[in-house]
Amino acid sequence: MSELPLDAYYDLTQIGEVAVSPAGDRVAFTATEYDQAADEAVSSLFVVPTDGSREPHRLTSASGAASPTWGPDGDRLAFVAARDRDAEKRVGWRDRDDEDAGDAEGDASEDDADDESADGEGEDHLGGDDGPKPQVWIFDLALGGDARQVTERDEGVAGFDWSPDGDRVVIESRDPTDEESEYLDQVREEGGPIETTRLQHKVNGAGWTDDVTRYLFVVDLDDPETDPRRLDDAHGGGAFEDVAGMDPTWGPGDRIAFTSCRLDRPDDTTVRDLYAVSADGGDAERLTGGDLAHGAPAWHPDGDRIATTASDPDDPPAPAVVYLVDAAEREGDDPDADDRDAPTSVTAALDRTIARGGGVEWVDGSIYTRIADESHTRLVRVETDGSAERVFEAQGRDRAMVGFDVADYGATAVTVLSEPESGTDLYAVDVTDLDAAAEPDSLRRLTSVNESLTDEFPMPEARRVEWESDGWTLDGVLYHGPDVDPDDGDHPLVVAIHGGPMSYDEPVFSFGHAALTSRGYLVFRPNYRGGTSRGREFTAELSGKWGTAEVDDIAAGVESLADRGWVDPDRVFGHGFSYGGIAQGFLVTQEPDLFTAAAPEHGIYDLRSAFGTDDTHVWLEAEFGLPWEDPEAYASSTAMLDAGNIETPLLVMAGGEDWRCPPSQSEQLYVAARKQGVDAELVVYPDEHHNIGDPDRAIHRLEKILGWYETHDSAIEAAD
Repeated sequence: MSELPLDAYYDLTQIGEVAVSPAGDRVAFTATEYDQAADEAVSSLFVVPTDGSREPHRLTSASGAASPTWGPDGDRLAFVAARDRDAEKRVGWRDRDDEDAGDAEGDASEDDADDESADGEGEDHLGGDDGPKPQVWIFDLALGGDARQVTERDEGVAGFDWSPDGDRVVIESRDPTDEESEYLDQVREEGGPIETTRLQHKVNGAGWTDDVTRYLFVVDLDDPETDPRRLDDAHGGGAFEDVAGMDPTWGPGDRIAFTSCRLDRPDDTTVRDLYAVSADGGDAERLTGGDLAHGAPAWHPDGDRIATTASDPDDPPAPAVVYLVDAAEREGDDPDADDRDAPTSVTAALDRTIARGGGVEWVDGSIYTRIADESHTRLVRVETDGSAERVFEAQGRDRAMVGFDVADYGATAVTVLSEPESGTDLYAVDVTDLDAAAEPDSLRRLTSVNESLTDEFPMPEARRVEWESDGWTLDGVLYHGPDVDPDDGDHPLVVAIHGGPMSYDEPVFSFGHAALTSRGYLVFRPNYRGGTSRGREFTAELSGKWGTAEVDDIAAGVESLADRGWVDPDRVFGHGFSYGGIAQGFLVTQEPDLFTAAAPEHGIYDLRSAFGTDDTHVWLEAEFGLPWEDPEAYASSTAMLDAGNIETPLLVMAGGEDWRCPPSQSEQLYVAARKQGVDAELVVYPDEHHNIGDPDRAIHRLEKILGWYETHDSAIEAAD
């Protein structure tokens, strides 16, 4: 079996956002590609017909692209990009000597490198970047030609939506005062001091926060010379708004929905309320009660209701659910949200959380959304009375649904399916066939973006496995090379632990998995207690008690594989990012004989010193209380206090600007190991956040991990 060259990472393509045209005849999508010469990643924009009649057509190649959104006429496609010009398509690793390689700009990382990326990469307000800011651009696909720029905001555009008649767009943009602009210039251009009084003083991916307010603006597309009109009462606020945004959504009756936090202490909560405002301006009305974190609003066509996804900040294990919000327009000058019907959940009875990145799609009065269900992302159809039905059985359990969108007219849906052997790609299906028990004739594959990789190099096969732990029947995914039979026994095992911890693993396409399995490793991804997809009780097993249930469950899973004769217990290696790194900290201090060597990445190992130095003080308080009020809760979930038990060789990795899991945490674990004479190495990527963005660094990361395992593999030592 040939090994997957790590340089082949430059030929990897990762599909991002999808948007089906109103008539359902085309779908736009973004895809991240890599340029070795520039050591950059770029998200390009493509369009492909949903009948599968031709290959995708590339619309952009440089400067990135995000948020593809069709105009109501279906002939215009808007997107956000920070671009000066377009360029030729990037080249892969085989063509790295080609002097005609195009430019590429952007930042991305492999999907499985950051399981805790729900907040995404925000706007780096104080980063000092002199390049262009993200603006709204529009392609007229009927006329052809390049996209035209329709906004020119000094602080860029974070989000937007079309008006129903297509003559305007609403944009979300920061609008600093003169004094605030002077401060920003001082910091960006002169390297001046950071000055802040905000409790949420930094956010991973966005950097140091400031006091600049973001507003909604209405842009008249028929009069591009006119300045956008600011809606003065449609302003934002909240701890994580720099990454969450305001979700502007234009609905019927010329009303715009958006999210904001206007509580007394907006930086001390993750609550986000839903508001509605007239496109003509005036007062914004709060539609929700100040107790939930609402997002992804979607207007019902009648304009009287809005569906949102929402979670309870005070109950971390509780599933995120779909709510229906009363949005009927009030008459008079003093609308009062207190006399509205309270938001009602229509998915609470499922006891399943909305899948990461899941939204809401209305079709003929029903709601389609994706849920996490038994270690599987499933599509459900929900009625407004709360009844729900799991649909799209054709997906099966051997592939993951990582994206979904449906045409405005409800005839065609497009789903993004990820399969370990064949890649992650777009599939179209007739909405009427979503109820089919078997794969319908209308299901058609639209893309094969990683065909060059999957055809030439061995991609792993995956199987689901189960084991018992503390009275629970648990499951996980085991990956192995196509020519490897686990029953042959004594294979080296990599235990790849998901982040979150409120997440889950299912069979997916992954370059990292293929790099490991093509070198003979089995890769085990355990779904431990504390994750999601099995209801609130399952998630609550770990809430406020890190270093307990997950340690038992992961160790029991490894033991189960060894008992089957599949795994050499002396060749078991730790792997994991974010909470996957955190869990390794607990495993090497509580189960020092489990791993032959471990590679914890971007983790937290001292919960006490993390508080206030990372960006998660609100989440930590909700789960553990405050460290000065309940120090024992923090101490009991701190691996560093048991660091004297470390015997496992550790490759500790961190991002130099990771403010989700600060690099000082990795330094503590590294020094604790070295202090005791344990073999350890620290790798810090200076400019990286809570991900690995530059492709050269993504490859370097895999090289270091593979090298660490090989260095400490007894079988390789014996062969030498």
